[in-house]
Amino acid sequence: MFLETASRKGWIEVVCGSMFSGKTEELIRRMKRAQFAHLKVEIFKPRIDVRYSAEEVVSHDANAIRSTPVESPQNILLMATDVDVVGIDEAQFFDESLVDVCRQLADSGVRVIVAGLDMDYTGRPFGPMPALMATAEHVTKVHAICVRCGNIAHHSHRLTGDENQVLLGAQEAYEPICRHCFRELRQQNKR
Repeated sequence: MFLETASRKGWIEVVCGSMFSGKTEELIRRMKRAQFAHLKVEIFKPRIDVRYSAEEVVSHDANAIRSTPVESPQNILLMATDVDVVGIDEAQFFDESLVDVCRQLADSGVRVIVAGLDMDYTGRPFGPMPALMATAEHVTKVHAICVRCGNIAHHSHRLTGDENQVLLGAQEAYEPICRHCFRELRQQNKR
């Protein structure tokens, strides 16, 4: 199903962090470099993510690259034929089968670049991201800046009262904060 040659070797790269840390920006950068190198690339994102565009992966800074929205990780396997590099954005919104899909792609010689939130708004590991980080050859954790104190931020603090784990949003719904500010806010909310 996938292009197989003796010289091809696949692997998995994960770019993770909080909201506004540059995950998608880094994914786009890596994918554009692969295109510049004349590699065949395909980018996927969850169909539910239509915040900026239904057909593109778009960073908060409005940098964009064409993508294919999919319902499930299995669709990625069906559509990623004869490619050198697969990019997957917002991986936390997929189910655990994404880990096996990425493994299958890498085993067949495809470079797989996955970007997603490593933690949800409560500070807990999010979706398939922990297993992807454990499985990947390369993990890059990017950080935002805490909007409250200026320290390195790695939490996505939700600004609304919605308690669903998945809530699509940007600046109106989330802010990046550091460990200290996150802990203080959690303690204030318990009172």
